[in-house]
Amino acid sequence: MGNWIINHGLTSFILVVWMGINIFLFVWFYLFYDLGDDYYYTRHLLGSALAWARAPAAVLNFNCMLILLPVCRNLLSLLRGSFMCCGRTMRKQLDKNISFHKLVAYMIALMTAVHLIAHLLNVEWYNNSRRGGYDNLSMALSNLEDTENTTYLNPIRKTDVDAQQTPTYFVFTTIAGLTGIIITLALILIITSSMEVIRRSYFEVFWYTHHLFVIFFIGLVFHGAGFIVRKQRTTIPPYNYTLCKDRIEEWGQIPQCPLPQFEGGPAQTWWWVIGPMILYLCERLLRFIRNMQTVQYRKIVMHPSKVLELQLVRDGFKMDVGQYIFLNCPAISPLEWHPFTMTSAPEEDFFSVHIRSAGDWTDRLIDIMQHLPEGAQGPKMGVDGPFGTASEDVFDYEVSMLVGAGIGITPFASILKSIWYKFKTSNPKLRTRKIYFYWLCRETHAFEWFADLLQVLEREMEERGMGDFLTYKLYLTGWDQSHATHACVHFDEETDVVTGLKQKTHYGRPVWDKEFEEVRKENPSSVVGTFLCGPAVLGKVLEKKCAKFSDVDPRKTRFYFNKENF
Repeated sequence: MGNWIINHGLTSFILVVWMGINIFLFVWFYLFYDLGDDYYYTRHLLGSALAWARAPAAVLNFNCMLILLPVCRNLLSLLRGSFMCCGRTMRKQLDKNISFHKLVAYMIALMTAVHLIAHLLNVEWYNNSRRGGYDNLSMALSNLEDTENTTYLNPIRKTDVDAQQTPTYFVFTTIAGLTGIIITLALILIITSSMEVIRRSYFEVFWYTHHLFVIFFIGLVFHGAGFIVRKQRTTIPPYNYTLCKDRIEEWGQIPQCPLPQFEGGPAQTWWWVIGPMILYLCERLLRFIRNMQTVQYRKIVMHPSKVLELQLVRDGFKMDVGQYIFLNCPAISPLEWHPFTMTSAPEEDFFSVHIRSAGDWTDRLIDIMQHLPEGAQGPKMGVDGPFGTASEDVFDYEVSMLVGAGIGITPFASILKSIWYKFKTSNPKLRTRKIYFYWLCRETHAFEWFADLLQVLEREMEERGMGDFLTYKLYLTGWDQSHATHACVHFDEETDVVTGLKQKTHYGRPVWDKEFEEVRKENPSSVVGTFLCGPAVLGKVLEKKCAKFSDVDPRKTRFYFNKENF
């Protein structure tokens, strides 16, 4: 339990608070509409479906206020810098922004379904009441005359349409109905295209459909202006519905029972979402300004395994280790922006990214770069960022475990380069005294573009008598018998046959229990930061190991898990 609190306590507390607010809003508004005197006559027409429609609407307002905040990346980077004095646990929460974004989206989807079903029932019951399908009171309430069309209760005003077609006619001819259809369709497309299988295989589909959120929010703001749900106007003295509900024929004829009058609104959704919408608009404006800045190519390198390295320069660009940027290439698509972790160090006078072939956009970019004349500048490139990630905190730990899978090595390339520069300048601010580095790859070619950096680091550490500062292990997870035979034949050689490094390549996957136990024994009283840039499945494994091998005693070894999220 102590280990769990160390790694998940604050996250769980935030989720409990969020869920508590959702439950409170749902219960509060359900009781408000189910028990409120102003909605007595409305409940008579609609029954419990009134409360079941309005309570989810309140929860929707709250979550639509939250949904944009986790993707305001400049805001998150600003907050991350502000929390530098507040401890790593608080900053870790900002690194889970996409997970929270998804969680809020699931709540929006659930509440939309409940809200939609309840209102479909409401429209049907409004129609039946208008047609005299229920009791005399429902008929009287639906037939209240209203010359100015402002004090009615039943929003279905036309009776010259076929009874079977009235609900459909009503939905497609009212503000609430039309906007409801539009935002529901937009939400369905956004959610379905966000499924992992579609997002991984057809990123462009995910990217473009996700921008339907603009239509969703516009429709959301106007949705409440339809005033479908109406309450009784407050009068002095208060309307006595207990007396008047059974004296329909005397409405307007005796002082105790004047003709009941009703009103809708006000529309409240915009109160909730206007702030986040302005913040997000500022985010997009800042992206536009950055996109207008000139980006020059310092160097274009094509590495093995179809990995493209771009070294770029932009005036005023400043970065930190492990940060990422968004790239836009108008020659491919003027609207698509893709995230890439920077592999350069802050000490260098350029910033670089390594791009692996992983889809249509990256394939087209690599193809363009491969066909450039030698020494030519590449196509116009827009850059947005940099943005903060968990890897920024790597130098805040005495000991760090860096785990990369495939191209997931990129943030750690930046870290290891920065370490090399810090050693060259004998930087006294370097707190880290030990780094364990694990790189998992499926094929041998993937090691090639990064091996030269590791060779430089090996040599630098040895020259400074700090060979124990960096312990790295490379794992080849995809191999056949020929690889194994070749490795056995050259086993006695000083350098590895795959990478050319002194550290030999391991075949298979790490035994994480063994690795964590080794780190714990070598660092009996240290705080160890475990950083992953790789698949979620591996993240779950490492997260469990961090909890398993952490000690509640602050004087002993504790592991903190950090994962890159884009």
